[in-house]
Amino acid sequence: MQPDITLSLQWQQPLQAFLSYLQFERGYSPKTLDCYQRQLQQLALSIDDSDTHWLNLSETQLKQYIIGLRRSGAKPRTIALKVAALRSFYRYLQAQGLRSDNPAQYLAVPKAGRSLPKNLNVDQLNHLLSFDSQDDILACRDKAILELFYSSGLRLEELVNANISDIDWQQQLLRVTGKGSKQRIVPVGKIALAAVQAWLAQRPAFTANLSEADQQALFLSKQHKRISTRHVRERVQLWAKQQGLNQHVHPHMLRHSFASHMLESSQDLRAVQELLGHANLSTTQVYTHLDFAHLAKVYDNAHPRAKKKSG
Repeated sequence: MQPDITLSLQWQQPLQAFLSYLQFERGYSPKTLDCYQRQLQQLALSIDDSDTHWLNLSETQLKQYIIGLRRSGAKPRTIALKVAALRSFYRYLQAQGLRSDNPAQYLAVPKAGRSLPKNLNVDQLNHLLSFDSQDDILACRDKAILELFYSSGLRLEELVNANISDIDWQQQLLRVTGKGSKQRIVPVGKIALAAVQAWLAQRPAFTANLSEADQQALFLSKQHKRISTRHVRERVQLWAKQQGLNQHVHPHMLRHSFASHMLESSQDLRAVQELLGHANLSTTQVYTHLDFAHLAKVYDNAHPRAKKKSG
């Protein structure tokens, strides 16, 4: 990979050495190398000064370059990518003894606006979950899956990895193993519990030749093994289509709907974050633990389906 031939040697040589380092010592992919090259070349080509090059470029000049990008309407993610490339490049030059400082170290990066996943409103959720599952074992299982997603705000992997032994039927709780193998306890609404019970009554039909590892799996496929994340995604979308929801519905949308509806009703952000199993309330606010009695009260008072009677 060669830097652009329109660059002078003072620009080309350090950049070529950096790209070679990334390729042969760090093992970066061609796509990543191309990205670094483009980000750094664009800056070099933008500076119309024959006396300036990588080794004497100042922090002020880099700031002016970033300001120019912002004024031209560059997106925050684009600017962040360029700053990251510059910081990495100058760390390399420092390590090689070619610069004593990193002029990109303190460049301000605009925050990118976070687009929240779309969610379904309560009426849409109720409609999605209103299909008849009495005479179809797959529909029975799928209703339990959908109800549990919305009841407890589970991640897809958490639902797939759930075991029968994780359910506390008396307390109406589910022990969930989330990211980093961290466990938490979440409430399960009465309707969801009833749907899971209905499924467990049908589950023996899928247990022939079940492997020892899958004996406790809460949800099984008709292939007689623990259901996969891919299969769950497909079934969620299938029911959304059959129920006439004219949009792509996926498991995370159900989790986000749970969070949105709980937050709208309770106005208790910390409780909702705890129920979701997030480590932080935000990038700057440390996670605050709450006792489960408070969480259970928030859940009972706020979840749209928590107090409805099943059957």
